[in-house]
Amino acid sequence: MEKRFDVLALGELLIDFTENGTSGQGNPLFEANPGGAPCNVLAMLAKLGRRTAFVGKVGKDMFGTQLREAAAGAGICMDYLLEDAFVHTTLAFVKTFPNGDRDFSFYREPGADMMLRANELPQEALRSTKIFHFGTLSMTHPEVRLATRKAVNLAKEAGAIISFDPNLRPPLWHSLEEAREQIAWGLGRCDVLKIADNELEFMTGETDFDRGAAKLRAAYPNIRLFNVTAGADGSYSYYENKRVFVPSFRLGGTIETTGAGDTFCASVLNFVLDNGMDALSEKKLTEMLRFANAAAYLVTTKKGAIRSMPEREQVQEILDNH
Repeated sequence: MEKRFDVLALGELLIDFTENGTSGQGNPLFEANPGGAPCNVLAMLAKLGRRTAFVGKVGKDMFGTQLREAAAGAGICMDYLLEDAFVHTTLAFVKTFPNGDRDFSFYREPGADMMLRANELPQEALRSTKIFHFGTLSMTHPEVRLATRKAVNLAKEAGAIISFDPNLRPPLWHSLEEAREQIAWGLGRCDVLKIADNELEFMTGETDFDRGAAKLRAAYPNIRLFNVTAGADGSYSYYENKRVFVPSFRLGGTIETTGAGDTFCASVLNFVLDNGMDALSEKKLTEMLRFANAAAYLVTTKKGAIRSMPEREQVQEILDNH
């Protein structure tokens, strides 16, 4: 059966308030950037010509309207975005440090994204996607966790490739042990994993990427394509008995890192749609990481994420010249 979507993602859609200078009175100014990891992923995939759709919930408020318009403008099907009349859209205030790292303050107890319920899922759409992508922000509270798990199971039963990004945000969890349990659930269900260096250490206690990856791959043999992002250092891919490392593009101009991991993730999923998951060579894996690293670098040169995704031609220009 022909699938309607290349990638469908479920999770949070929120406003990232990012610093944008100071007022004449010396007060910090913030820019309301549309964000949320799953839609960031979809926005990049849409730039690459993929058919994408999002499942989630926002508040029936000005920010919810802004998010719907921004995501639809990025080419994402928003037919399955619900509105909550009583709970406001989730907000995140992002403090950016001189090296580009960030600290998040969330306004989300509750936030509309965590109000999605299992009986609200678009089951037909979930059965009609080639890849289903999710993270853990939709698993921080019991009811939305049930919805997420049901969505994963529906997509998996219909033959979708399952993609998972832990996207650990400690302030959103009641305990880190609960976070660890839910990440473990996602690891046990996915075919493609994108995990950041700090998350790998969180789950394994290992600072050595090879040792950490070996531990998780032994525990979760279902993960066929295992990718680790190491920020400014680069990225690693583990596939069957192969290990590939590609350094990042350090070309200057980095403003902040919001959306970089999501752009990397989207590039990997685009590669999987093009190449499948069988008999991938080291050369192919290297091509995958180079493209993903270049795309992620370009996002760090702009603020925000959904509206900052690069064109394929911009990524190719980096690859051709460096």
